[in-house]
Amino acid sequence: MTEPTRVPHPQEALLPAPPAAPEQQRGSAERQRGSAERQRGSTERQRGSTERQRASAGGARPGAAKGAREAAPELPVARVVVDTPLPHLDRPFDYLVPSTMDAEAVPGCRVRVRFAGQLADGYLLERLAESEHTGRLSFLERVISPEPVLTSDIARLARAVADRYGGTMPDILRLAVPPRHARVESEAKAPARRAASAAGEVPAPAGQGVRVTVDAGGTRSAEGGETAGQEPVQGGSEHARPTHGDTIQADTARADTADPDPARAHEGMVREGAVREGAVREGAVREGAAGEDTPGETAGRRAARAHGDAWSAYPAGASFLEALAEGRAPRAVWTALPGTDAGGPSWPHAIAAAARATLDGGRGVVVAVPDGKDVALVTAALGETPHVAITADLGPAERYRRWLKALRGEVGIVVGNRPAAYAPVARLGLAVVWDDGDDLHAERHAPYPHTREVLGLRAHQAGAGLLVGGYARTAEATALVEAGWAAPLVPDRAAVRARAPRVRPAGDDAELARDQAARAARLPSVAWRALREGLEHGPVLVQVPRRGYLPALACRHCRAPARCSGLPPARPAQAPDAAPGGAAARGGDARGRDGTGPGRGPGVHPAGVREVRADVHRAGGGGTGPAGGRARMLAEPVLVESPSTGPVCSGPLALRGGHAVPYCRWCGRIAGDWRCPSCGGTGVRAVIVGARRTAEELGRAFPSVAVRTSGRDGVLATVSGAPALVVATPGAEPVPDGGYAAAVLLDGWALLGRPDLRAAEEALRRWTNAAALLRPAGELVVLADAAVPAVQALLRWDPVTFSERELDERAELGFPPAVRMATLTGPAAAIRETLADAVLPPGAQILGPVPVEGGPERAMVRVPRHLGSALARALKGASGVRSARKAPDVVRVNIDPLDLI
Repeated sequence: MTEPTRVPHPQEALLPAPPAAPEQQRGSAERQRGSAERQRGSTERQRGSTERQRASAGGARPGAAKGAREAAPELPVARVVVDTPLPHLDRPFDYLVPSTMDAEAVPGCRVRVRFAGQLADGYLLERLAESEHTGRLSFLERVISPEPVLTSDIARLARAVADRYGGTMPDILRLAVPPRHARVESEAKAPARRAASAAGEVPAPAGQGVRVTVDAGGTRSAEGGETAGQEPVQGGSEHARPTHGDTIQADTARADTADPDPARAHEGMVREGAVREGAVREGAVREGAAGEDTPGETAGRRAARAHGDAWSAYPAGASFLEALAEGRAPRAVWTALPGTDAGGPSWPHAIAAAARATLDGGRGVVVAVPDGKDVALVTAALGETPHVAITADLGPAERYRRWLKALRGEVGIVVGNRPAAYAPVARLGLAVVWDDGDDLHAERHAPYPHTREVLGLRAHQAGAGLLVGGYARTAEATALVEAGWAAPLVPDRAAVRARAPRVRPAGDDAELARDQAARAARLPSVAWRALREGLEHGPVLVQVPRRGYLPALACRHCRAPARCSGLPPARPAQAPDAAPGGAAARGGDARGRDGTGPGRGPGVHPAGVREVRADVHRAGGGGTGPAGGRARMLAEPVLVESPSTGPVCSGPLALRGGHAVPYCRWCGRIAGDWRCPSCGGTGVRAVIVGARRTAEELGRAFPSVAVRTSGRDGVLATVSGAPALVVATPGAEPVPDGGYAAAVLLDGWALLGRPDLRAAEEALRRWTNAAALLRPAGELVVLADAAVPAVQALLRWDPVTFSERELDERAELGFPPAVRMATLTGPAAAIRETLADAVLPPGAQILGPVPVEGGPERAMVRVPRHLGSALARALKGASGVRSARKAPDVVRVNIDPLDLI
């Protein structure tokens, strides 16, 4: 017989174990206790070994508890701005730096901390010897990257912009610093290490360049190859990385130019009565002799002579370039010269010349333009000048790669759209914003800063020059000129007359006498003649204010607006009779075979299954039975009809094409059975004609000419010089090769009649941007009343006088920029609670709250301009109180919004 084994049979392993004897249970418990003691001893030995290793590395102190993290021996406190959206937590917090992170935790790096019991990201602002907090401090959890991505200038700028708009610093830092891309950071450091190894040099640690320290006497010393007492070289291929001895908040080099209180910095921009040294002045043209360098000639004059061709038409252009090259801070509001020739528009070349002059003086440049099309123009004008272009369509990796080049001083010029205003350019000398009236410069995320205001604050803090340019001039830019903070920079009047287009309004008396139908025609005979004659010499432009085909319809008989008469559908659900052969499949519903419930009139139909199937069938869908393709797909998951007592949609009806059925622009319902509730008519007519319908009509009128469209569906950057009809919406006009031969601006009433405070200013801006693309002395036809001030400014090409008049009218009525105004949008009760908690400055006027389109209500607060900072602080404090209370309703605060009315 074989000896029995202790290994159970497979079937026996599934049975419960028999009860053990008391002695066996006691022995088993003792064995388990002994095993636990041995494991605990092993763990303590490992922990002791780790502590001894840490102590040998210099990180442990005598008498420290085993396993406890030790703070850094020098400057152990890290001041961190935590990424939190809560307004009442908008302040830096102190943490301890572990000794293991001492070398990596440098000012400006990304860190991860434990905040309110959760892990949160943040930026290390500075290292301190001790904290003002008397309680216990937590340690940094992790240094995400030792790369100092937040510089001192950008940190101060973020704080100032947040205070200006009543927002939080983390909100601004999300706009200023792009997300990290680890692979890009590593690949940017690898070439420097390989080059150092090939040259036989010992490379510095990753990310470290020059270590700058400050001794007790305040003398700066440099390590790593530089002479003690000298400043590190700026703008080289390797950037100086701050150590924990530096802070990114202290900026003693510019203490004489920056306001110590960032909240008052913007007020100082306007209150400053005199133009600073180096500001441009009318008539201050200093001509330099062409040819070789003149003995005793300054660097500014040499730069003005080298780059002054693009500014030769401006009386103060040479002095502006000279001030930039000499390191001064000229601030100007620039009215650009119109016209497009073989070299393209003139404004990109002027910006490139100013950037080169600033670069010759050893300083950096930031250029902010509205969109990618303008970025391409400036990039082409800069040519071989070292620069980077940062746009949203690059992708996260390439965008971060180019941003790091500016951070590390590899390039001195950054061109881009809104985010470029925060580009970390070292030693900023010039900030440029082009076409500041474009709504693309207004940030869509809280606290909604504007690029013009951001760059104005940055130039004020850095002691740099500012150039606000455009073909037209905004009221905000005019306010800077009238306050004396900036000087006007306008071209010579003779040059304007030589390059401006010949503008003809369509409604003058001579044309009406010749063509009686011109008053009611959308495209009168003068416009047809301009298009026909222009096509003989090149491309022509037709600007249409509205996109789409027919974005608005009306009754053909009574002209009443055509609106949707269906009930909005409820959330998707499975109907009880949705199976094939049920009521839904047969075209009825659960309440009635005809699809109409009680209390529903003949002109009001639910947005249910029967109506949707009928509309699809009329539009060309196939199959109405249970097995009929699209009808069967509609019959399975259906939309439950809303109660018959609810309000109808009432959205505007539109057409997508010439053979399409009207649809609702709000709910998307097909309205093939629409009937006018006023007269009972079923026909519709166009109220507003879009760009695609205009292109279709012009294609029929000029069958042998190519028609190009540029708008929301696709923006054309450029067009050739061949004859073509280019139909574009405002802002999407492509740049022609050699300029347009003629242009027609349609539907001027659509721009001038908008219920907006900036309607006239915006109409003139869009018209001048399109007119500037014409060849010098090209013919421009504008379909608007010649007596309107905006049309008169276009006829004379005098946007400066128009902007001055606009500013005077706004000051008389109490509108921005003469005053500061904030809007509060949200539920009425929440708005009243916010206003009650806010300590508003004296003299503040509260307007509203009143209902606005879309459901919520809105209130406006108006104060004098010099109390703008006090208003921002009061509203931010009220938002912080609501945040601390964890109020459920959100109140959106927007200071000086574009869409005020």
